Amino acid sequence: MRIGIVGYGKMGQMIASIARDRNIDVVIVDPNHDDADHSLLRDAPSDTFNVAIDFTNPEVIIDNIRFYCDNNINAVIGTTGWYENINEVRELVERSNIGLIWASNFSTGVNLFFRIIENASKLINIFDEYDIAGHEFHHNQKLDSPSGTARSIANILINNIDRKSNAVFDIIDRKIGDDELHFSSTRLGSVPGTHSVFFDSDADTIELKHVARNRMGFASGAVHASVWITGKKGFFGIEDMMNELIKD
Repeated sequence: MRIGIVGYGKMGQMIASIARDRNIDVVIVDPNHDDADHSLLRDAPSDTFNVAIDFTNPEVIIDNIRFYCDNNINAVIGTTGWYENINEVRELVERSNIGLIWASNFSTGVNLFFRIIENASKLINIFDEYDIAGHEFHHNQKLDSPSGTARSIANILINNIDRKSNAVFDIIDRKIGDDELHFSSTRLGSVPGTHSVFFDSDADTIELKHVARNRMGFASGAVHASVWITGKKGFFGIEDMMNELIKD
């Protein structure tokens, strides 16, 4: 098996290290790194790798996915900020008959956290006295706000709590609506990725929290996803892989 790591920043470098430790061949594609095997995807022969792990940026990700579709390359998409185009991407993938798995976060711990939040939300939905909110911390080098993980958490909460129908990520200078879920963000120093959900009533507060100590969980999950997607056809989310793992 040979994977192409598209985007060789800190995450890409950790993915490469983990893949090599697992005896997986690695090809690096990055226009801004001296260690890259290729600067651009179009410079790489179509048979250079059979699975791509993409951690690039929203400006190039749709074009990258088109390249994977045109060249019959299965893909793991860890890039965030493209979800408004998800229907277009799904159609591209299904029409080209490749396999693609995407996630806002490939960490096993985060995806278990998603399951915990989903189960807790179904319980909280029964008890109207609890209000709901979320907050995320990240280091000050992170490019997007809110995080893709925060958006995923907000969607889980809204999908399972009837009294919340709209997530608000911006600063609020008014009274928040009863149907609104406020999910705030902070960028600070070297703070690791931290996501919290709060269920609050007059009597008490329940807090669920996930703290990422480093990028290892994200990178390891992406490598695992590259193995999982090999040989598959179709458009998959991380929940499809998790469902299979939990079922097994």
